Amino acid sequence: MRTRLTLAAVIAAAVVLIAADEPNFTTWDSNGGGADHSQYSSLKQINKNNVKQLQVAWMYESGNNPTFNPVVVDGTMFVGAQNAIVAIDAATGKELWKHQGGGAARGITYWESKDRKDRRLLFANAGAITAISATTGETIMSFGDNGRTDLKNGLDRDVRQVSSSDPGHIFENTIFMSLMPANQGDNYLATPGDVHAYDVITGKLKWVFHSVPHPGEFGYETWPADAWKTSGGVHNWNEMSVDEKRGIVFIPFGTARYDFYGPDRHGQDLFGNSIVALDARTGKRLWHFQTVHHDLWDYDLPTAPKLLTVKHDGKNVDVVAQPTKQGFLFVFERETGKPLWPIEERAVPKSDVPGEETWPTQPFPTKPPAFARQSFTEKDINPYISDEEKAKVREMLQTWRNEGLFTPPSLKGTVQIPGNNGGANWGSSGIDPTKGMIYIVSKELPMGLTLRLPGPPRAGRGGKGGPDGKDLPPPPPPPQHEFTPYNAPYDFMIQASNGLSAIGPPWSQLTAIDLNTGTIKWQVPNGGVAGVPQDSPTGAHFPRGGVVVTGGGLIFVATSSDRKFRAYDQDNGKVIWEFNLPAGSDGVPAVYEAGGREYVVIPVGGAGMTPPRSASAKELPPGPGGYLAFALPKK
Repeated sequence: MRTRLTLAAVIAAAVVLIAADEPNFTTWDSNGGGADHSQYSSLKQINKNNVKQLQVAWMYESGNNPTFNPVVVDGTMFVGAQNAIVAIDAATGKELWKHQGGGAARGITYWESKDRKDRRLLFANAGAITAISATTGETIMSFGDNGRTDLKNGLDRDVRQVSSSDPGHIFENTIFMSLMPANQGDNYLATPGDVHAYDVITGKLKWVFHSVPHPGEFGYETWPADAWKTSGGVHNWNEMSVDEKRGIVFIPFGTARYDFYGPDRHGQDLFGNSIVALDARTGKRLWHFQTVHHDLWDYDLPTAPKLLTVKHDGKNVDVVAQPTKQGFLFVFERETGKPLWPIEERAVPKSDVPGEETWPTQPFPTKPPAFARQSFTEKDINPYISDEEKAKVREMLQTWRNEGLFTPPSLKGTVQIPGNNGGANWGSSGIDPTKGMIYIVSKELPMGLTLRLPGPPRAGRGGKGGPDGKDLPPPPPPPQHEFTPYNAPYDFMIQASNGLSAIGPPWSQLTAIDLNTGTIKWQVPNGGVAGVPQDSPTGAHFPRGGVVVTGGGLIFVATSSDRKFRAYDQDNGKVIWEFNLPAGSDGVPAVYEAGGREYVVIPVGGAGMTPPRSASAKELPPGPGGYLAFALPKK
């Protein structure tokens, strides 16, 4: 009997240990839902059978902060609100406390000690990490220097201001944070996007991973000599994923600076545009894969890699799946980085810009198929624009460089599709780990890239260019550096006078991909556009809202161009519930339970990230900003 009891105790202890390592999909205690950034909740009180009964439970007005992903712990929700962090009752929306000076951009990170007596919120603001009490909102003065740790600590070159749009992710007692320029500038000498790991208790720096390698580090030879002294960028925008069981942090990196012109950085430019697996305790590189070599298109990896288990060749395989702006999904074995399906290096067009050296090949996954369009031909011209503008678009397609996905920027103009605001973007993918499924919101917004010599400093960032490109304002001049005579306008979507894209719809799609087979299960237009016939499957014009998947068989997605919040059926992509939001949303919803009720909360604010002068922006003026929570009626 003693032997049986002892054996039973051992088995029970082993089960507890295993469970402690597995993600808890019933909580939302971190940006993206948890350390693994799954954007999935196993809660199913709200499901396909009753979602039509969903109603507003409460709204907390906070001003414009539509990108913040709330965190919920033990019935308390933590949100951003106009340069403050606020704690509110997750069941009622009542404010509990407010910490001023906490203007975190896209989220915060929660940590608690094993005895749960020490509970902290950590966030990046004004070039530093701040730690406050999750119970009172008061600054924890023992952290760093009076509650703050300067993000410049650990940098080995002088920079001006630094910041981070990354809420950070936590493993054990360590928070990971990636640096970026304070003004997000596309400049020579821009801040490198190094990943810093800090002790959540003391604020001390534990380790640094150089995203632009230093001498003796892997990848150093993929840059010109000593490039680390001057090259910048290659940062993590705001999302990463942690495999807590294995102690691995997966980091998707962005492009090197400059975005569209690279004579300063001849070579492959590791770890630009790479998914990198690091030992979470030491920062040691375990493996990496570069999705774009020597990026000239601003094809950052802006969304978190997704961790799930799939059935492959008759075996269960733990994988990491990385969506991209190009519309590709790269899938790897989690421990080794071995591709689940072959990835081919294919020849791509060469640059004709003086001084530029394009990389001769780029990686193309053979599975799954691309989830966004990667070409723009005359048959794709938007039917909702005038005949005169159709003719201008046709002329542009015939005269500009337009040779497919990796056509390099040029002096005469290049058509870029799906565009550097296209494909997948931050917050745009969620998984169902019980089915091996990933769901991705994508955009298809062709851009016009025209490299030019520096002109008068009149241009702003972003905006609308005419279909023929002639209405594009001149780009801002780059810093005076002998190797960088050209620059490109940022994010000029090829649009018509009515604000619609020159390419025909759908402009946004929701795609379900089965990672057990590497196939697309279904694909549907995501949202619509004000001013376009309601029965037209257009998709939203500039969606930036995030995805949440639930155990109730639902996918929740918001779109700004029509201000809708929708619930899709996981099985077929049909819309089974929608709600007219008071304002646009560009954030990721959160799903949680409080007081026995399941809630879905979404940040809303302003008109949303709609294109300048777009049709949707004309018809939908800014609305109130805040957090809107939904639940089923009380019984």
